[in-house]
Amino acid sequence: MNELSSALFHPQRIALVGASGDATKNTARPQRFLRKHGFTGTILPINPGRPEILGEPAYATLEAAAASLGGQPIDHVFIMTPAASVLELVRECVRLKVKVATLYSDGFAERGDEGRALQEEMVSVARAGGLRLLGPNALGVIDTHAGTPITCNATFEGDLLLRGNLAIVSQSGSMMGSLMSRAQARGFGFSRLVSVGNECDIGVGELVDLMVDDPNTHAILLFLETLRDAPALAAAARRALAAGKPVIAYKLGRSEIGRELAASHTGAMTGADDTAAAFFRANGIVRVATLESLLETAQLLVRFPPSKQPRTGRRRVGVVTTTGGGAATVVDQLGLYDIEIAPPTEAVVQQLAARNIHVGQSPMIDLTLAGTKKEIYSAVLEAMLASDHCDAVLAVVGSSAQFHPQLAVEPIIGANPAKPLAVFIAPAADTSLDLLRAGGIPAFRTPESCADAIRCWFDWQAPVERADVERPAYLGTVAGLVAAAAGVPLNERDAAAVFSALGIAAAPSQVLTAPDQGSSIPYPVVAKVLSRDVLHKTDAGGVVLGIPDAARLKDAYGRILDNVRAKHPDARIDGVLVQKMERGLAEVILGYRHDPQVGPVVIVGAGGTLAEIYKDYAIRCAPVDLAEAHRMIGEVKALALVRGYRGLPPGDVDALAAAVVAFSTLALLPGTTVAEAEINPLLVKPAGAGVVAVDGLLLTR
Repeated sequence: MNELSSALFHPQRIALVGASGDATKNTARPQRFLRKHGFTGTILPINPGRPEILGEPAYATLEAAAASLGGQPIDHVFIMTPAASVLELVRECVRLKVKVATLYSDGFAERGDEGRALQEEMVSVARAGGLRLLGPNALGVIDTHAGTPITCNATFEGDLLLRGNLAIVSQSGSMMGSLMSRAQARGFGFSRLVSVGNECDIGVGELVDLMVDDPNTHAILLFLETLRDAPALAAAARRALAAGKPVIAYKLGRSEIGRELAASHTGAMTGADDTAAAFFRANGIVRVATLESLLETAQLLVRFPPSKQPRTGRRRVGVVTTTGGGAATVVDQLGLYDIEIAPPTEAVVQQLAARNIHVGQSPMIDLTLAGTKKEIYSAVLEAMLASDHCDAVLAVVGSSAQFHPQLAVEPIIGANPAKPLAVFIAPAADTSLDLLRAGGIPAFRTPESCADAIRCWFDWQAPVERADVERPAYLGTVAGLVAAAAGVPLNERDAAAVFSALGIAAAPSQVLTAPDQGSSIPYPVVAKVLSRDVLHKTDAGGVVLGIPDAARLKDAYGRILDNVRAKHPDARIDGVLVQKMERGLAEVILGYRHDPQVGPVVIVGAGGTLAEIYKDYAIRCAPVDLAEAHRMIGEVKALALVRGYRGLPPGDVDALAAAVVAFSTLALLPGTTVAEAEINPLLVKPAGAGVVAVDGLLLTR
């Protein structure tokens, strides 16, 4: 155990600054909880107004407390005083060579610029002095096996502190306690729990890394409001996976209001939810959809580690049930996740018929009353688990689980499955759930969490190895073009030059600076305003399509400038861009952006003027390789049109995938100097004819 882990989770000497002698106050809780739950080390209450607190000698200062230890260090200081006093307390911790301080105090970055400045000064002092900080605005840290609940969370008022093999790292202190209470109501506990608060120093990623080395932790659960240090979390999640410990996340921010609430609560910048999803996927982190799933999915992933199961690419589940309606509640949810319910094959039907068990080939094997007989349920379940027609099995138990728990679950406990087996208990039947979990069988109390756990198992994939993407030779040219416009957006012509350097062809074009100049591009043509200040040209009346001749072009030139100047009077206009009228089989949006949370991402989706309405796209952390680009294209429903859907002529999917890879390599530019880039539309030509960019933008950082 390293020094930080020891001081956080296994301290022998804990100082409680701001401890209260009034047992009803929050600031008395840490001392009461530590003794209540078995801590046998030294507690040092710090309160200048009291010589004794709750039966323990109290001290006026940290220095006085340290002097009482006969040269032994204070391992962990828990600070519960107002924000204005914390900086000096941090300085005192540094002088006393304290290893770690947890800051329960609030009033820092979450309160705005003044609080953020105070937090930054505090961190600077701590780092210079070798002190590690957890928080501020943190409810504490708990190791159940060591009996160290260093926390103000009211959940620990209970007499029982159940030990378990799941760890929680939470950006919400109250939710840490809520998750613990929900778990204990189900009869299982946790190994370690940490409320991180503002993560001024010790963050989620570093804590996950510490959990990897804890022998009592088998899976790590995350309750997240934002991502503050994505690289640290990525590295820790990958190490956890290599150690066979799944990392499972529930993250707020799926909606706009959710992102706003997360930002206001944490004082951190939040990014789009789709980029967070891409980050989780890239680093092997399983993301659950519901809070219930956060608690229950771990049992399936720990019992059947995805990393140790063959990944066939199929998503097929076999279902055996004694309650058709109960099974349907899970099956309906699985359908929303595009998971197929696989009916038994003829071989399975004949195998069971030979044992006088007659089932059809409907999607679910509904045994109804016959399923209450152990020999029947066991035989069917055994056949399903042994057959290769499905990749996982869902077993659903009806009312017998409530009234005859041993009989209802006995055939399932004895199954010894080699492939994932999830059990949904339809009635409220805690005894049956407990029996299954004691037997190592993942069991679920709601259809939503059961389906979500199965979806998580199928969705899990190994972390993406970005080292496989080679640095292309063209990046030097691209870097030069981007550097020439540092800090400003490029107009469409200059952006097209960057895209061409990436190997993505642009439609032939010409810049007009006078209405009578004429076009060297064969008619019909498109005319567009050329301006770095007008990013949405159509909205500004800055685009005219299908111009057949010079006279119409002259008229379009004047109309475009009049429209744009009316909408954007201060815009810098570099002329009118005349472009060949291109056609393709599909319009695609190809995008790149540097997300504030996770860094560079690449996007491909349905393009054109309605791209924002369709929201039909795939997103990945950048860069990506060719295989991943093809997988992205396969996820976009609208691109079925170029994948040869129902006999339609196929488009040049290989050229599109190459363009996705090329765009993603913007992430490899020195200093990631591109903030955002977009081609919309990128036209996909017939197979073998390539792709062509007809509009685009690029913003530098």
